[in-house]
Amino acid sequence: MDRADVDRWLQAYVEAWKTYDPARIAALFSEHVSYRYHPYDEPLRGRAAVVDSWLGEGDEPDPEAPDAPGTYDAAYRAVAIDGDTAVAVGRTSYRSDPDAAASRVFDNCFVMRFDADGRCREFTEWYVRRPGPGAAP
Repeated sequence: MDRADVDRWLQAYVEAWKTYDPARIAALFSEHVSYRYHPYDEPLRGRAAVVDSWLGEGDEPDPEAPDAPGTYDAAYRAVAIDGDTAVAVGRTSYRSDPDAAASRVFDNCFVMRFDADGRCREFTEWYVRRPGPGAAP
């Protein structure tokens, strides 16, 4: 994987999130992916578990419902690549409705490992909410 490959993967990640299309989500990840929303989480294991989690389904405790269309956006970019491992940073913002200003903004860091087909086989996310009302940049 090079920086352009990872940046394309990150764009596909955002598009999959915006559509909640199970096929798009599944296409991002290897069959036996290990996926953590937080570095201290026990990982979700397997592509089907990740798809179910994104859709608010499955066996994980306290699943979150999918975000309402038009109420979130994100942009991420690769900052380091070492063989099959990549680190990316970015920002995620949420609005109460599509026409509202951002009410929650998070800075994100992803650490990912990819397989030979360019699918993510390990994913760990760190995020921090920006302080202040709206916290938009």
